[in-house]
Amino acid sequence: MGLVRIRGRTARLSPATASPRTAPEVPPPVAGRGRRWLFALTAVVLLAQMAIAMVTTAVEQTPTVDEPVYVGAAAVYPGEHDLRYNREHPPLGKLVVAAGLAFADVRFAEDFTGDQTAFGRHVLYESGNDPGKLLLLARLPVIVLTLVFGLVVLLFARDLTGTAGGLVALALYAFSPDLIAHGSLATLDVPAAGFALTSAWLVRRARGNPRYLPLAGLALGAALATKVNTLAVVPVVVFLAWHAGRRGRPVVLMALTAVAVVWASYAAVHPSLPFAELYLEGVRLQLGLEDRVWGGYLFGTHYEGSRWYYLPAALLVKTPLGALVLWAAGVAVMLSRLRQEALYVLLPAAVLLAVAMTGNRDLGVRYAIFVPMFLAVAAASVVLVRRRWAFVAVALVAVSSLRTFPYYLPYSNEAFGGTAKTHLHLHDSNVDWGQDLGRLAQRLERHRGERIWFVHKGAGVPEHYGIHAEDPREVPPERVRGVLVVSDTAIAKADDRLKALLAGSTPVDRVGHSITIFRRP
Repeated sequence: MGLVRIRGRTARLSPATASPRTAPEVPPPVAGRGRRWLFALTAVVLLAQMAIAMVTTAVEQTPTVDEPVYVGAAAVYPGEHDLRYNREHPPLGKLVVAAGLAFADVRFAEDFTGDQTAFGRHVLYESGNDPGKLLLLARLPVIVLTLVFGLVVLLFARDLTGTAGGLVALALYAFSPDLIAHGSLATLDVPAAGFALTSAWLVRRARGNPRYLPLAGLALGAALATKVNTLAVVPVVVFLAWHAGRRGRPVVLMALTAVAVVWASYAAVHPSLPFAELYLEGVRLQLGLEDRVWGGYLFGTHYEGSRWYYLPAALLVKTPLGALVLWAAGVAVMLSRLRQEALYVLLPAAVLLAVAMTGNRDLGVRYAIFVPMFLAVAAASVVLVRRRWAFVAVALVAVSSLRTFPYYLPYSNEAFGGTAKTHLHLHDSNVDWGQDLGRLAQRLERHRGERIWFVHKGAGVPEHYGIHAEDPREVPPERVRGVLVVSDTAIAKADDRLKALLAGSTPVDRVGHSITIFRRP
């Protein structure tokens, strides 16, 4: 404490308010050092377990549906300066993936004329590259970014609620099955969401220090340069910057910084291309995808089109129960005790979720992957009222997450039957995204010499993994005898022909919680 004379009387100042002259420089107590070391050690352990989980999944999983497209684009962008592949998304996410591919000699035919899906398959399987090594190298930069965003969650929550809240938020983030699953893939969902989160955190910090506002512009620009759906967060971040008291020139500087990042991402591929026109083309391509009719699957019902409540329902299934409790409690605490801070956490999440819910693609919680990021920060506020309860809930989340290792992609919580039952409620990237071809190849060793029939969901090439099978839908039903393998997404979307085949088959095995093996007499 410091002492100061005010109008003839002595006032005592706390260390936080005492000036350097009135507060003597005293080394922090040993106990304080111990707490800081414990805080740092706990954070390192949480991120280390997340890194182990993500690297393990990255090594064991075969290409998911979208990954070959991004890997193909990442192989072309830096050296060929060509944006003809995957124009519906800005370049930054693919340049992140390309950072991993820089450690491999990626070969491909420069005169290839197929579309982006065919080109991705060409790069991975038809050009003499090792697809497993290439895919792992492509996934590693996204894994690193996912860990960095974990630090953002930690610091964001610590700013609002202290060290205990920061660790609660980081634990929810690090044990989130959805973040582990999609953070270990060479896709764009986690990077885009993480940059949006970072922009909100930095704008909040700019409330006390205007130097953070250009950094917020960098993060916002990175989000925009990764996926066009992050456009929804732009008015929110601008409003938050205005609310933080940084008006006029600082906000304009932030916006110009964001635009500069988008321009730089295109210039890194081809400096002379008109980036604004290309960005708008990406927006048009995305809107075109939204005009298509996509099939959905929710709670055992396959339907055409979309349902507005799909994403909240899917999050309910795929989020650990302890996290759901902490999310709800955290939102309640923020709205009652931290209303000003809630703007920086809940408003971006709410706007992004509302926009995502209007989309036509009911294909997975990856379209709302920002929710577990922002709500992990919100959940930290529970330590302000019930610290012990918060730690108990985090422990339950950890147990649920560790139980599903290494099958994070098809995870669902215990209320819906756990990971083994996810396929009964959801489909596509929620459970079966083509990730288990390698595991299937090992399992089919038991059926060596038998005729294999296979209905596959995914972008991998089964033959590369030693799976030599025929499509049962291309021959008369009476000829389909022996082992019938069907991915769970194909089962969820089965037409009458496949339904008839399944009706006459007996399930005998499961592979990776995403593929079912049947036997037909």
